[in-house]
Amino acid sequence: MTKVLITGSNSFVGSNFRRFSQYKDIVEVSLLNNRPEDIEFNKYDVVLHLAAIVHQSKKIKEQEYYLINRDLCLRVAELARRAGVKQFIFLSTVKVYGKFVQGSDPWNEDSYCHPEDAYGKSKYEAELALRKLEDLGFTVSIVRTPIVYGPGVKANMLRLIRLIEKVPVLPFKNVNNSRCYTYSGNLIGYIDRIIEINASGIFLVMDDSSLSTTDLVTFLAKFLGKRIVLYKVPELFVRFLLSVKTGAVDRLFGSFFLDNSKTKEFLKYKPLFSNEEGIGKMISYYLETKASKYLN
Repeated sequence: MTKVLITGSNSFVGSNFRRFSQYKDIVEVSLLNNRPEDIEFNKYDVVLHLAAIVHQSKKIKEQEYYLINRDLCLRVAELARRAGVKQFIFLSTVKVYGKFVQGSDPWNEDSYCHPEDAYGKSKYEAELALRKLEDLGFTVSIVRTPIVYGPGVKANMLRLIRLIEKVPVLPFKNVNNSRCYTYSGNLIGYIDRIIEINASGIFLVMDDSSLSTTDLVTFLAKFLGKRIVLYKVPELFVRFLLSVKTGAVDRLFGSFFLDNSKTKEFLKYKPLFSNEEGIGKMISYYLETKASKYLN
């Protein structure tokens, strides 16, 4: 039986891996409470490395991103390799590509990477260093994803859900953008397949269809049971906001395009869930959890 160690405890992706994965012999370890040198890696076949600093609302020094996302990751990988672990899976991000230029070709597994911030740079430097550790007995699998959503989601997606719950009139009518997302059930399906065939390389993991912000908000409101009114923001105003390059505005009104046909062909895998199914399952869990907290 394949034994999987998740480095990084109580994470959103980790909890979903335990929920959806076909692999059941799973152990999580905190890297806040444990030194990598104290972990018995020789007990495991696969390490799924999730410990990371992602984009934070609070100010974090740039060096912290490199210490955790690159240096700590490499320490874990080197120790795992030395202990005889067969496969190391690193959860990366599409932020390694940098800023999407409208009109350019979709990003794919082989696209040039030019990350713009400490988060993207630290993840990309970790990718490059990990690939150098790979040998015949140690497979390195790099999984790049756009925003991941699903049961227990946090950060920006949770903020949008709560906004729709509280505000019945929102400025998202006819937003003709296109953004890719990854439902956690689809992400775990891809990771399971990567483990199953011991796949080496860079994998771009996402849902089969992209969404506009209008579609996303409409689906969220539908499953929340909320009636909302959408109004359109003038195009010139949106262009001005995008020119300022604030992250939140870009996520809501900007576009980027991905092509993961190479990943699907190599893995011979097709995501099991549509966007709408994934959003429905996420909101169902959200409402159940909310009701449970209220009752208790």
